[in-house]
Amino acid sequence: MSFSTSDFALLAERVAVLEAESALRLLVNRYMALCDVPGPTERAQALGRLFCEDASWQGIGSRYARKFGRLEGREAIVDMLMGYLPPSPHFQFNAHFLGGEHIRIDGAKARGQWLMQQLSRYDAERGEAIVAALNLEFRQVDGTWLISSFTTERLDACPLARNPGVQS
Repeated sequence: MSFSTSDFALLAERVAVLEAESALRLLVNRYMALCDVPGPTERAQALGRLFCEDASWQGIGSRYARKFGRLEGREAIVDMLMGYLPPSPHFQFNAHFLGGEHIRIDGAKARGQWLMQQLSRYDAERGEAIVAALNLEFRQVDGTWLISSFTTERLDACPLARNPGVQS
């Protein structure tokens, strides 16, 4: 069996797409881990390194457009996120889970969609499970994939009951 130059070019292109998809999965999962509580204490700089300098972050739909609006620029995005994360007392516990992934690579740009489940405890009495649709755009900057646009839309939520037998 012999391979032509075009066969190798096609193979290289397919490997590049697989590597890009893997890098984007790692990037989005790193973002989610940095937004979990408890989590690392030094997260502002780590969050900033995930976004393009001119990135946008936007809540859409009836609930999130009003709550989050649209933020422009890495610094504004990180400032908003840190308003919900320690040392802010907003979350006592927060965990993110992703599913329904769909990634499309187009050279040095990409788009991705996920369904996110967020389990949150705000205090000893209040908690909720949220389902949101995430739509992200990415671009490579100096060979590194970064988030250039992040939109989130709350699809549903329900309260979490406090289990008195579980210690927090």
